[in-house]
Amino acid sequence: MDKSIIQLVDELPSDNITIKVLKALDYVAPGQWDNLVGFDNSIRSITGETDAKVIQRIRDRAAALYIAPKYGYQAAIKLYQTIDKADTAMATAALANKVGEKIGFLSFLSNITPKADVTQTIDLVLKIAIEIIAFCKLNGIPQPNPQEFANSLANNYQNASLMRMAALVCIDGILPLGPDFLSKIQNMISGTDANNAIAQNPIFQAVNNSLPGNSPSDKVGFIAQGFNSVQGWMNNLVAKTGVTPQSIAGGLSSFIQIADDNLDFVAAFLDQTTNYYEHTGIQTVARSLILQAHNLVKAEIAQEAQQPQKQDTLSATKSKSNTIQYAVNSTVEVWDEEEEDWYQGTIQRIKDDQFYINYVGSGSSSNEWVGEENVRIRDYESADDNGYAVGQKVKYWDEDNEEWYTAIIEEIRGQQYFVHYVGYDTSYDEWLDLEEIV
Repeated sequence: MDKSIIQLVDELPSDNITIKVLKALDYVAPGQWDNLVGFDNSIRSITGETDAKVIQRIRDRAAALYIAPKYGYQAAIKLYQTIDKADTAMATAALANKVGEKIGFLSFLSNITPKADVTQTIDLVLKIAIEIIAFCKLNGIPQPNPQEFANSLANNYQNASLMRMAALVCIDGILPLGPDFLSKIQNMISGTDANNAIAQNPIFQAVNNSLPGNSPSDKVGFIAQGFNSVQGWMNNLVAKTGVTPQSIAGGLSSFIQIADDNLDFVAAFLDQTTNYYEHTGIQTVARSLILQAHNLVKAEIAQEAQQPQKQDTLSATKSKSNTIQYAVNSTVEVWDEEEEDWYQGTIQRIKDDQFYINYVGSGSSSNEWVGEENVRIRDYESADDNGYAVGQKVKYWDEDNEEWYTAIIEEIRGQQYFVHYVGYDTSYDEWLDLEEIV
């Protein structure tokens, strides 16, 4: 199972070369980035909450939201991780190429590795494309929309998100390609061989399935559209900050010895040894999750304060539903995974957590043993208008894993149901809509 968002944030380093590089680039986006590490610490810093119980509720809700496919948080993290991993591999090739160019007796390397400027160009435009896709997933935009992203980048991007884009300009643009990096990129992606060069690139192949389009040509078209949408913002950033290869090198010089004619070496080295894209990506997702979870928890707390008697009734109903026991000859509902529905049956025998079922209206030839996770009793007395009650067992289809999960309804609010998945800890609890449960 993938790591939870809590694990990912808790494992972020407080000091390594990635952190040193991002701090050295602070002057490009002054005051925008603080290396928040530790999930509970991030909650306190982002929300201002200090109550341990409230922080725990935000933590639990954020963990549940993260794994809910409809919000796209986990998908965004996977995009950041995938492209950074592929970028590291390609940086090794680019570094080998630069060594081959600069050192005579290793010149054979330049004949067997990609040209560094082409590699760096493709790396940059692919990161922009992935940023657009991740942005749309995090903001509930159904289809990747370069123009909507460009508008947000110009007006709303801040914190780790803005730092990531500033680092992209510096580390993947100016440092390896020079001050005229925008024109070099434009010439490359508009060239006659652009489709082949990009489609054959290993980073492109790593993220190919995430890019919109039905063919490599369509996908390359989206990549070019993405770059064109942010080219003006990049140009303005350079003009506003006056950032140059030399100023970037100056910021890095406290921990990397740099000569002016080795800046391309440094760029390839940083690609190979840092993961600023994934690091700030995790921080971006965590911030968005925490803010959403905080709003939900605040609304819950306000509602609980106004309607304490409703909570007492809810607890009593839940307690009552939990006391329901299975017994021989009792009528139950049994889950049929092929039909994806519940059918009535009568318990004939019980052995541990297995039940021998006779289906209502069927002969004994259809009798079978069924596990407890596929058996439920309906509490019609306490059920809502949709037929569901607190404590009732339901099924949820996870499209990502293509699997049915068994859950228990913990709370009901209108057409939404807060569920706990059987066999999983509370960090996976989440709200589901009516149409998502059976």
